[in-house]
Amino acid sequence: MARNSRRYFDGQPAVLTYWHRPLHAIANEFTAAGFRIAVVSEPPPAPGARKAFPDLMTSPSGFILCFLFFVLEAA
Repeated sequence: MARNSRRYFDGQPAVLTYWHRPLHAIANEFTAAGFRIAVVSEPPPAPGARKAFPDLMTSPSGFILCFLFFVLEAA
């Protein structure tokens, strides 16, 4: 299931899509739609995240899954 949300970043409009599904299911949908996954990136939390959300920062590395970004190319 996906949910879309309109946001602005530095004054630029963007549509964020949130998937609450396993990573392999998302990747399979991209490839089934005719795309090739060129890059998957998971940026680190913002510098103030540990202080703002201490209960979510539980892994030894201090990382939590915040966002995954996919760069897709037509196959």
